[in-house]
Amino acid sequence: MTDILVIGGGIAGISAAAECARAGASVTVLESEPQIGYHATGRSAAIFIRNYGNATLRALNAVAEPIFEQPGEISDKPILSPRGELMVASEEELPVLDAYLDGAVGVERLTGKEAAEIVPILRPERIAGAMIERNARGIDVDLLLQGYARMLRARGGRIVTGAAVQALRHEAGQWRVETAKGTFTAPTIVNAAGAWADEIAAMAGLPRLGLQPYRRSAAIIPAPEGHDTEHWPIFGSIAETWYAKPEAGKLMVSPADEDPVDPHDAWPEDMVLAEGLHRFEQAVTHEVTRLEHSWAGLRTFAPDRTPVAGFDPRTHGFFWLAGQGGYGVQTAPALSRLSAARLTGRTPEIDAATRAALAPDRLI
Repeated sequence: MTDILVIGGGIAGISAAAECARAGASVTVLESEPQIGYHATGRSAAIFIRNYGNATLRALNAVAEPIFEQPGEISDKPILSPRGELMVASEEELPVLDAYLDGAVGVERLTGKEAAEIVPILRPERIAGAMIERNARGIDVDLLLQGYARMLRARGGRIVTGAAVQALRHEAGQWRVETAKGTFTAPTIVNAAGAWADEIAAMAGLPRLGLQPYRRSAAIIPAPEGHDTEHWPIFGSIAETWYAKPEAGKLMVSPADEDPVDPHDAWPEDMVLAEGLHRFEQAVTHEVTRLEHSWAGLRTFAPDRTPVAGFDPRTHGFFWLAGQGGYGVQTAPALSRLSAARLTGRTPEIDAATRAALAPDRLI
């Protein structure tokens, strides 16, 4: 028996479990795959962008940033590295750019010519406006995930892999979770199951919250000939029709697709990838002639595109930690501390308005 069972071994579940263990709770994480971080976490574009997301997400980013900068027990190595984010807009996309810049912190507006000076393969004649967030930084996802896992184990926490949930029920004040690795019990469970979060809720006898997984694809292409991409920022369309990120001397390009799918081990659709690469080619002077590797992951959103973090009021000891969409890695330090405070009876360091915006009550 344990105090808290966490269902899901992605960055959300592992980080929350580690913070709960640091607060003195006995914690066990149940992960269905043979390794932690297999699905969305391991396929993330891995960028910390302070102004990414709606107002609630920006509030979480503000809490997460100093933790990333001084990770303390999580890692003795830097988790963030310099990168920057450059977004471009066509004439039709200027309202999207204006909306993004409204309330943004540390962002500069650029002309098309200035944008092309930073990323020289961009076509300045196609850019009506642009912006750069120079302080956007790359995240070492594996360092972050393994750091939290180490922190959890150092405080007596357990991670059980290959433990797909087969059944769960609440009886006599305890949650009983049957898995491929045996039965586990605890008075509190954390539903950090990512794309499968609504499935876990249904197994627990709770109505679904309407969490929807969306596929996001990406491919690695050779760097444009004659260009050193190492110091380029991540760059793309402000309307999220494509983006590209320097990756180990090559370019990762994504069509920024968002196709609703059922929970599964995602793979890219050839046509979706081809259409996205075409949009990328239209914006740059570089022709894509070869793909070295491609993949896809799932980004799961609540209907209002804000994460869900809090106890479900319709039952006892069922805590939602889901719907992080494309923000899961960069909000993990904030959401894990908020969740651990709620789960261990302490006062959260996140303001009441943000907590209310995250609460599952809003979707019930």
